[in-house]
Amino acid sequence: MSVALLRSAFDESIALHQRVKDGDAAAVVRAAAAIVDALKLGGKLLVFGNGGSAADAQHVAAELVGRFQVERIALAAVALTTDTSVLTSVANDYAFERVFARQIEALGRPGDVALALSTSGTSANVMAAVEAAAAGGLRTIAMTGRDGGTLGGAADVHVNVPDASTARVQEVHRTLLHAICEIVERTID
Repeated sequence: MSVALLRSAFDESIALHQRVKDGDAAAVVRAAAAIVDALKLGGKLLVFGNGGSAADAQHVAAELVGRFQVERIALAAVALTTDTSVLTSVANDYAFERVFARQIEALGRPGDVALALSTSGTSANVMAAVEAAAAGGLRTIAMTGRDGGTLGGAADVHVNVPDASTARVQEVHRTLLHAICEIVERTID
């Protein structure tokens, strides 16, 4: 039973990776280009999401601030998922739907990039942050699952992993985020 579940998980993940690999890569390339453009002009990447997507946001920020695969300058990236005092005060004083939007309003500047991660594409707090980013002159990227939800249609660049399984979508998101980090890292001067 355990071996069968393990093999099934791998089979599903490989099949979804293959489907995304064989699909249109233009959105991923546009996402990486938007990040490179912002960083080259002194801007920053603001990344956010809930649950596993929050962990992915932190992972991306760490890869860019530190390094992914090659030595290079430090790149300005901030995960909006890490400051528990800000998260809890905003959730308490305003609403949980404002935890990322309020940070975008405080930290985002025109020309920065907001990268929203949501496997459902319907997270209210992620959507509110994308709306705040657009209003503040930031470029917006949504990385979603399923059909992209309202979030996919609201972003400047939409990277979609069309599957209903949160676990499988997160696995492909991680691969896509690594690909974006590699493109950014090898493109940045």
